[in-house]
Amino acid sequence: MKKMIETQVLIIGGGVTGTGIARDLSLRGINVILIEKQDLNSGASGGNHGLLHSGARYVCSDPEAAVECSNELKIIKKTAGHCVDETGGFFVAVPGDDEKYIADFPGMCSAAGIPFKKIDVNDARQMEPALSPEAIAVYEVNDASINPFKLSIENMNDAVSMGGKYFSYCMLQNFEIENKKICCAKVQNKISNETFYIKADTYINACGAWAGHVASLAKIPISMVFSKGSLLVTSKRIAKRVINRLRKATDGDILVPGGVVSILGTTSVRIDSPDNIFPTVDEVDHIISEGERMIPSLATCRYVRAYSGVRPLVSMGSSDDREVSRGFTLIDHEKEGVDNFVTITGGKLSTYRLMAEKTSDIICRKQGVSSKCQTKVIALPSTKSGEWSEPGVGISESFGVKPTHDLVLCECEMVPASAIDTIINSIKNNKGNPDLTSIALRSRVGKGPCQGSFCSVRILSHLYNTDEITQAAGINDLRKFLNKRWKGEQSLLWDQAIVQSSLKEMIHCGLFGLELENNYETN
Repeated sequence: MKKMIETQVLIIGGGVTGTGIARDLSLRGINVILIEKQDLNSGASGGNHGLLHSGARYVCSDPEAAVECSNELKIIKKTAGHCVDETGGFFVAVPGDDEKYIADFPGMCSAAGIPFKKIDVNDARQMEPALSPEAIAVYEVNDASINPFKLSIENMNDAVSMGGKYFSYCMLQNFEIENKKICCAKVQNKISNETFYIKADTYINACGAWAGHVASLAKIPISMVFSKGSLLVTSKRIAKRVINRLRKATDGDILVPGGVVSILGTTSVRIDSPDNIFPTVDEVDHIISEGERMIPSLATCRYVRAYSGVRPLVSMGSSDDREVSRGFTLIDHEKEGVDNFVTITGGKLSTYRLMAEKTSDIICRKQGVSSKCQTKVIALPSTKSGEWSEPGVGISESFGVKPTHDLVLCECEMVPASAIDTIINSIKNNKGNPDLTSIALRSRVGKGPCQGSFCSVRILSHLYNTDEITQAAGINDLRKFLNKRWKGEQSLLWDQAIVQSSLKEMIHCGLFGLELENNYETN
């Protein structure tokens, strides 16, 4: 007998777009369930640079997307300010950059309604000492940095507070379709291997780069382009502001503050599949060589990690992925013969709220609901379980009065045991699996200079002490966690990074013998 769960809307995909839709629909009084084959932000939403665009980057290549970013930036700063670091931004030109583009930049910004200000180069270097002394032009814009992990967690938490549900590690297996409608979705829990069914009035495909695969389960083709972007994380914050290269968008031309670190990127590499992606040594070298033109210290600073995400682009026939629109694609599949199925993909982190609004508008029309979008005016609540994804929180709190029994389990990011317990309870309340990987997605553990060398064992011990993990499950969990860290380390092993990685190998392999049953993955 089928185990059947019923809801009004099933959302497939737990990135920022899916969680944003969950909140938008919940605010309109619609019951939702969200499923994610891994955990929140496991795709592009967790593999980006966290830049909240002013829109200035796209004024030449995609003016429509530039305007969308500019408008959404104002709304997000107003309604989700606790997820935003209002850094401001510079666009910086250096010798050899296209003089015509530099000259046209003010006019293009004006045409898109994007605020800007020309800054004297010497003044700019006083404001940002790391800038190259060879800079020839600087413009100020209102870019900002946003925490995508906190954003998704807070959106999902708010949806859950209104009756929504989400199931992590639950993968869509198939659709059952009758009379031009999806009757139910077959879902498998990847942890328990349990199979169950979700019956909904409407189904939303919000799977980003995997949107084509999910659509194919409904016998609908979507031509996706997979563009991998790789980024590097520095061990400290290099600049106060977002620093962009003043040229047409290309590789290695953005430096984004991420709390106490900086994130340098990105690349655009066409790939065949969004699965099993990782940064390469060539990408790392290329990003650094381009980035140091703007900020010379990037050539010699310490990098603690590299990572990759896949841009979910819908093919328009261009061979250059940067020529594909950064606008989003919203498809009502009625025309393909499936009346209660909608796909939303593409877009930017900066436009996630708009994407959620437009998708929810279609769902409400289909269900005869007249409620309007409220995410423009109702602030996104801050929750306890979301705060530990924010860089520097533990450091700032460590100067306050803390209980002496509240052990610090991650010293790089100053994350105490009480924070881990808060995260564990949040995961369990949503029927999730509180392992090292899921805890790391909701916090800063493993993201500091030691890359999990010490905190992984401390947190694992805490999980055993609190009976969250038993028997050999923790060893497998530790391997999985460190393999993910390794994927981000192997492409930048030089200087201090190779010393740190060697120490981690000595601890976990030489002392603990972790490699005896399952060696580290190499890609």
